[in-house]
Formats: sequence, C-alpha cells, structure tokens
Amino acid sequence: MKIIDWYILKRYLATFFVMLFMFIPIGIVIDVSEKINRILENDVAFSKVAQYYVDFTIYFANLLFPIFLFLSVIWFTSKLANNTEIIAILSSGISFFRFLRPYIIGATFISLLALAMGFYFVPKASKGFNDFRYTYLSNSKEIRQTTDVYKQISDSETIYVSSFSYASQMGYNFNLEKTKGNKLLYKITANTIKYNKEDSTYTLSGYNKRIIGELNDELISENTKKFKFNFEPDDLTPAVYAAETMTLGQLNRFIESEKKRGSGNISAYLVVKYKKYSLPVSAFILTVIAVAVSAMKRRGGMGINLALGIALAFIFIFFDKVFGTLASKSDMSPLIAVWIPNITFGILAIVLLRNARR
Repeated sequence: MKIIDWYILKRYLATFFVMLFMFIPIGIVIDVSEKINRILENDVAFSKVAQYYVDFTIYFANLLFPIFLFLSVIWFTSKLANNTEIIAILSSGISFFRFLRPYIIGATFISLLALAMGFYFVPKASKGFNDFRYTYLSNSKEIRQTTDVYKQISDSETIYVSSFSYASQMGYNFNLEKTKGNKLLYKITANTIKYNKEDSTYTLSGYNKRIIGELNDELISENTKKFKFNFEPDDLTPAVYAAETMTLGQLNRFIESEKKRGSGNISAYLVVKYKKYSLPVSAFILTVIAVAVSAMKRRGGMGINLALGIALAFIFIFFDKVFGTLASKSDMSPLIAVWIPNITFGILAIVLLRNARR
C-alpha cells in the first residue's frame, strides 16, 4: 500500500473508533443519571452494575455502529475536501475508484468486526443488558411479560399460558393438552406454573389433570405438583428477545427446532438471523455514500455534509426498523425485508458515486 492509502485508512479507523468511544461514555453517563436511584434502591452489587455497563457498551455500539461509521467517514472526508487534499490526490492522476480503495479496506475490517460481534458477543451482551434492566431497573408494569402464549412443544402436545413473567419465571392459567390424531387423551391445567432453575423442573399450583375415558373421565387434583416439561422459559418469552440472546449456531438450531414445533414466530427469528449478515454489509454501502457525499468541497463547509449525512443515516435506520417489523408481523419474506434497506441504499450509493466521479 502507498503512503496515501495508509494515511486515509488510519484516518478512517481512528475517526470511527474515536467517535464510537466518545459517544458511548456520554450514553453511559446519561443512563447512570437516570438509573442511579433505582440501582441504589435495589442495592445492586457493584460487580453486576459494572457488567451491565460492559453489556450496555457492546449492545449499543453494535446497534448504532452504522450511524457512527457514516458520520465519521463524512467528518474526516469533509476535512480532506476542505483542505483541498482530495483535489491534490485526484490531480496526481489517481482515479476516484483508486481513491476509494483504503475506504473499502477499512469497511472490510469494520464489517468483519461487526460480523464476529453479531455472531458471538452481542447475543451475550443483549441477554445481560436486558436481564439486568428487567430485574433491577424496570417498574412493575414494565417487567418483561408475555401474554396469551400458545405453543406446540411436540407432535402431540400443546401448551397455553395466559401470561408469563420472565423476571419471576412464573406463568398464570397454564394448560397442556395431549392428543393422538384428532383425539384428546388428557388435559392438564394449573393456576400458576413456576420454573425451578436448580433442577430445570416446573411447579404447578392448583394442579388438575383430566384423563379422557371412553365413557367417563378421570379427574386428578393436587395443590402443587412438580413436572419436567419439554420446553424452556425462553419458549414463553418474546420471540425477538429470545433470538437476540443466541449465538449464530444456537439460533440456527433454535430455528430448526421451532420449525418442527410449528411455531408462528419463525419470521421474527429469521429477521434476527439475516440482520447478522446484512448489518456488516451496510458498512460498505454507507462508506461509499459518505465518501460520495463529502468528497466535494461545498460552500456551506462540513456542516452541510454532516446535516445530509445525519438525515441519510436516520433514513437508513428507519428503513431497517420498518421492514424488520413488517417481516415479523406479516407474510413478507424476512430475507427480502432485511435486505431492502441495503438494496435501496446500494442503488443510491451507485448514483451518488457516478455523480462524485464527475
């Protein structure tokens, strides 16, 4: 690589990481100021608080990295343009595509880093961040709770819970039906169901079992009864949350298992999976757009470039959220929905790049 390549590449990476690590502490300070009273009220151990903010950093760095990357590229490229360094580089006979090479190398590094983070580190951070928030920071009305959970846990068994609280690991109005073909064999009901983490069992309170007979039914009732069922508490939690806390291998196995169970949340799981691939690719697209927007010296200076960059970055995030939600809640293909923002902005990148070359 030539000196100019190293110069641009170092500016690319340095500006991105400086901007990232400059805004994350600001976010932590704001979060601490908002949450400190509740942390003190719950007497949370310092080690748990420290781990929470490690998870906080990883979670939000991954969530907001496209914006930080986009703005950092616009920032230092605008400075190059204002100092007429880009004009000098292109006047030396270097083509605009050749000028882009260190940017593409930098985007490749960031993409690989984002890919590794999304596959292995972000799921763990997401689980730690959300568990801490729901356990210690949320009001009682905000505790992560699902309602009307209906799920097939095997070919012949289905369960229903009217509500389930992840924080207390307790559900209400539990039903389990065992069938053979079109015939109901028995039905278990309980007022509450409580998960016992120490032995992976469930305690049913207000337990009733009705065994369907040829002529008469048999009814068995007990105050409490322990069971070991073929499902986990995560099966009763929000679909997106469950998927976001899994590594790529765990998520693939989970999706296959849910397909066999006939789960209705497959689209939500697939959206999370495909985003692990689409988000790193956006680094290339946003880099090209940022260079094309900011490589020209403008009368308004860097402020015009930053304003345009912020607008485009938030439009990208808006597209990403809207189409992700559509795929989860409708019949729209998750693969198409996840890649629409990249395809749309990829076309925009090509148009802007052609104009920038002129």
